[in-house]
Amino acid sequence: MARSTMEVAFLGTQKTEVDGTKYVKVFYGDEPDGKTEHGLSIVGIPAADEVADEIFAAGANFEPLQLVRITFDVARGGQNKGKNLALHIEAVNTRATTTQQPVAPANKPAEPAKAEQPKA
Repeated sequence: MARSTMEVAFLGTQKTEVDGTKYVKVFYGDEPDGKTEHGLSIVGIPAADEVADEIFAAGANFEPLQLVRITFDVARGGQNKGKNLALHIEAVNTRATTTQQPVAPANKPAEPAKAEQPKA
């Protein structure tokens, strides 16, 4: 089984219960193929059972068309097709990024720190 992530336009989460079995899906917009659809192509991905409630609840925190990152497992299905199961969803701007301190150019000496003047 492989794990992957994708960044897509969020459309919604949906929870359905049939005969005591809960089904949760995440819907997102994808690029249209220009032949059978125009605008956004609506795609659904089921949530893994163990995180279904968490993923459904997370959907309340996103605006329509907000860019989200979906982490999912891909299991091999029949006819060489993958079966995707969503594991986590988050807003794209929430991932911690590593930042580096700016480095002064080697040919320019660093300025000395200025002493703070006492207040009168």
